[in-house]
Amino acid sequence: MAIAPVVNRRDFLKTGAAGGVALVIGFHLSPSAFADQAAEQEKKTPNPFDAWVRITPNNRVTLILGKSEMGQGIMTALPMILAEELCVDWKQVKVQQAPTNPKVYDLGTGGSGSVAGSWLPLRRAGAAAREMLIAAAAQKWEVTTDTCKAADGRVVHGHPQRSLSYGELVEAAAKLPIPNLNTVPLKNSDDFTVVGHDTRRFEGRDKVTGTAKFGIDSRVPGMLFAVVARCPVFGGKVASFDATKTKAVPGVRDVIQFETSGRGASTTGGVAVLADNSWAAIQGRKALEVKWDEGPAAKESSTELHKQFLANAAKPGKVLRSDGDADSALTASPKKIEAVYELPFAPHACMEPMNCTVQIRPDGAEAWVPTQAPQWAQGVIAEASKLPPEKVIVNTTLMGGGFGRRYQADFVMEAAQIAAKTAGKPVMVLWTREDDMQHGFYRPASYHKLHGALDTNGNLAAWKHFQTSTSIAAKWSQKGADDPGLGEFGTGATLPYLTPNIRLEYTLAESSVPRAWWRSVEHSSSGFVVESFVDELAAAAGQDPLAFRLKLIGSDRKIPRFGEDKATPLDTARLKGVLQLAAEKAGWGKPLPKGVGRGIATFFSFNSYTAAVAEVSVKDGAVKVHRLVYAVDCGRPINPDGVRAQVESAAIYGLSAALHDAITIKDGRVEQSNFNDYEMPRIKDTPKTEVYVMMSKEEPTGIGEPGLPVAAPAVCNAIFAATGKRLRRLPIRTGDLA
Repeated sequence: MAIAPVVNRRDFLKTGAAGGVALVIGFHLSPSAFADQAAEQEKKTPNPFDAWVRITPNNRVTLILGKSEMGQGIMTALPMILAEELCVDWKQVKVQQAPTNPKVYDLGTGGSGSVAGSWLPLRRAGAAAREMLIAAAAQKWEVTTDTCKAADGRVVHGHPQRSLSYGELVEAAAKLPIPNLNTVPLKNSDDFTVVGHDTRRFEGRDKVTGTAKFGIDSRVPGMLFAVVARCPVFGGKVASFDATKTKAVPGVRDVIQFETSGRGASTTGGVAVLADNSWAAIQGRKALEVKWDEGPAAKESSTELHKQFLANAAKPGKVLRSDGDADSALTASPKKIEAVYELPFAPHACMEPMNCTVQIRPDGAEAWVPTQAPQWAQGVIAEASKLPPEKVIVNTTLMGGGFGRRYQADFVMEAAQIAAKTAGKPVMVLWTREDDMQHGFYRPASYHKLHGALDTNGNLAAWKHFQTSTSIAAKWSQKGADDPGLGEFGTGATLPYLTPNIRLEYTLAESSVPRAWWRSVEHSSSGFVVESFVDELAAAAGQDPLAFRLKLIGSDRKIPRFGEDKATPLDTARLKGVLQLAAEKAGWGKPLPKGVGRGIATFFSFNSYTAAVAEVSVKDGAVKVHRLVYAVDCGRPINPDGVRAQVESAAIYGLSAALHDAITIKDGRVEQSNFNDYEMPRIKDTPKTEVYVMMSKEEPTGIGEPGLPVAAPAVCNAIFAATGKRLRRLPIRTGDLA
């Protein structure tokens, strides 16, 4: 399998002329490619697909897809769905990145939604192509379609010797009407031969051999490299600068001041140093003399934010949910506990730093971007270049990690503003690791105060959860400060544990630190808090943590998602299923070596169910995670091997934030700079991780993020089992273990 480059009209016509007639299912290029057909196309009912099929006479099957590959395996999983319904070996399928046309394609890649959102459209596209090919063969043989079948890229009638390849049928099939996509027959899932089977990642070889091309590998003739000097304080601006020494650095070609603005910007702009290569640009920036207007954020610090959290928590918050009377139940309860949890800012720490290459000409612009949101990048470049969006070509490249960071357009905004000033020369804006650590967007810092009450039978009588945080909504919404805060709880607001009294309160904490979506978003906080506190309640009740959870979940039922009327309800049977499977595979209840503790956690997020059991020891103030055992239910797994890989990745990502450093602010600045002071787990630090995938027949759901929320609470609950110490703030500090 290979990735084909983004196609333009000229290349498409050349390909069509060389390959002859092609059967195209729902295949559209952007309006700029077919300018004379664009108006007519817009009159039609919007095409529901975010990926389309193209079959040529040489038996080549191409998937045009508008999703971004950032290491999650989407260019393997989606072709597998297509190949299944087409009845071809999925390895025969080529992948071609879609042009950036939001009127046709659903381009955003995030929220663990690519497979879930593409499942039915891709099946229908593949099935429509299959049925048209069968119909073409039946016409040729003068038989009925029900006597023909598709298999292995051919249509067969009767004896296997009577068959035709898809390529031989494509010209006739192309003349047939496309079946009704809502009623086209889909394969019986019992007959699946591709979906549900372990499949190697198609781009794996290129990545391990170094031939895969990421955004940072983009090269355009005449390209300049740019690095940007940004104010170290969030919101600060350039007061003045002297580029005399910078321009004396060999290879430096220009120095440009620029500004960025809007909620999509993490900085206000800065001074760009343009050079023939990245080294010269970096050295030129070091020589640059800049005076900054630091602005009011220079007074901010993590210490002051913590004080704000305490002040907010000392007063009632805005009530988001109130079932029963939690306060009265707490007052009357014979046994109640209280706990405070705190999580810091966290960076995305993608292995490939942010980068974007842009060329702006009078008649159009082109960009090469490792982005989760090509349509946003297109809009930002169009605004900077004063071109209509259809005149901006965005080539979406492979990404060295995304985690939500590459859904932002700030680095694209910088590149576009700089390229607009270079008289048509292409420019790559390259962030260093330090730039990435100190000028990005971060997981919100949050503070949680919980109260729980138990009745005389050890049942949960009341649950009260107060949260204050630097919310994402307050950063991105024009009325963000008025947001009630329910989004900061996520599915943590839909408690699966039975209790007649629930109360949720929220107070916004103000901060200039940019916040945005971080892997699993609010679930990384809610999962840690909810599953840690449930463990504390189990200990207070004198009950086994697994048995206590199962008891509180109770009988099988569907729980409506609080505050999300149209969302998929939480299925307690599936939640219990992953809990019991993880416990069974981990040997829950069996003896462990001395000094080793076992902890468990479960959570529902992105419509998927996860549970994890951790085995942990503590020695000389150091935490050692020996083993992690996961059970996951993400509906029908397309590529079980890919599911396991994503859960392992999420586990390491979650452990990194739980066991190592935080992003801290002092004098309005991020104190950390690189992996020397924001430590990531090394191979020796990563535990043996086992992932058990439930082979469900439910619709596929998300898996890129749901593995993360349970990692930290499982580990912290295991630390309690081993040492008796409760850990309520992350990352884990040696002092908290004493």
